Amino acid sequence: MKGKHLDRPRVLRPGPWVTVTLTGLAVFGATAAMPTTLQHASTETVAAVQTVPQQRTAPRQAAPREQVRAQAQVQKEFKAPAKAEPSAKAEPSAKTESSAKAEPRKQAAAPKSDARSKVIARARTWHPHTGRRVPYSQTSTHNGYRTDCSGYVSMALGLPKPGTNTVGLTASRYTERIAMSELKKGDLVMDALGSNTTRHVVIFEKWADKEHSSYWAYEQRGRYGTDHRELDYGLSSGDEYKAYRPTSLT
Repeated sequence: MKGKHLDRPRVLRPGPWVTVTLTGLAVFGATAAMPTTLQHASTETVAAVQTVPQQRTAPRQAAPREQVRAQAQVQKEFKAPAKAEPSAKAEPSAKTESSAKAEPRKQAAAPKSDARSKVIARARTWHPHTGRRVPYSQTSTHNGYRTDCSGYVSMALGLPKPGTNTVGLTASRYTERIAMSELKKGDLVMDALGSNTTRHVVIFEKWADKEHSSYWAYEQRGRYGTDHRELDYGLSSGDEYKAYRPTSLT
């Protein structure tokens, strides 16, 4: 029996340091034998983990810039009404364009009324129907104007001295024909036919009644001088007196 035991092969058991060495070699070999894909995967995973903080910090750094841009945009939008304010103020003028156009017409009417009043005011400077009236004469002058009917009217209308004659007053440069019913303050009623002893012109002031059967007028009449009285020249059918409107009053 002792001899059989001696014939059995001996089993070598490694020592502790051998076990550690072999374990390290096994791990190294397993790592070396690891597929390249897994190695790349682990490498990419590590890189991804390292880049995550950079991706998180990037928006934080850009945030202030976005806020600045947003604030600039808000400021532009806030200032826009201030720039648009002049145009907003100009809109009412565009909406009231029709009324703005109407104003010149009203203002244009006022000078005409003033011009008519000035004609009457100048006619009164010769003191009609008073002891200070200017005597009638076809040869004499008063303040540069002839003291006959046409010279008196020329003065009242502000025409050049010494004044034109009755026929000259009918020229289109001075007057135009109108109907008797259209007479207004400062218009003329004139008989330009006949001779210098029959032609006559007077300055219309106003109607004497609602029926327009007569009117008040200023005139420089023969054998008397400057007068202001009620007349009915041109109101009868076939009368040679006609109504004229000075071009300065049209």
